[in-house]
Amino acid sequence: MLNHMNVLTVSAVCFRDDEGRVLTVRKRGTEAFMLPGGKQEPGESALACAVREVEEELGVVVDEAELRLVVAWRGPAANEPDTDIDSTVYATDRRVDPEAGAEIAELRWIDPADHAGEPIAPMLDLYLFPELRRAGW
Repeated sequence: MLNHMNVLTVSAVCFRDDEGRVLTVRKRGTEAFMLPGGKQEPGESALACAVREVEEELGVVVDEAELRLVVAWRGPAANEPDTDIDSTVYATDRRVDPEAGAEIAELRWIDPADHAGEPIAPMLDLYLFPELRRAGW
C-alpha cells in the first residue's frame, strides 16, 4: 500500500552485459544502486528523459528508436523518504562501456538473479529483477 505524499516521475534504462548482468549506478550521497536514469523535466516525455539521463550519467548516447519499454511501475523511492516514484523503464540490447558522470559516484554490473547483498533500489528488488528472472533474462 502506497501512502507517500510526494511522487517523482522518472525514466531509466536497463543495459546488460554479455554475462546478463544489469548496469546499475549509485548516486553521490546515496547507498542504493539503481538503474541509470532520473527525473523528467516539465514537458519532457519519458523516452526523451531516458535518453538525456543516460547521456548525462554515463556518457552514452542512445537513440529513442533503440529503446523498448520494459515496464511502468509505481513504488517507493530509494533515496527520498515519504516519496514514491512513477518509473518508466526502457531496455536496449546495445552493449556499453559507460563512464560515471553527472552525480554518479559508482557504476556496478549486478546479476538480477543474485545481487549478492548489494544495496539496491526498491524498484529493482521488488519489481524489475523478479520480472527479469521470470522472463529468463
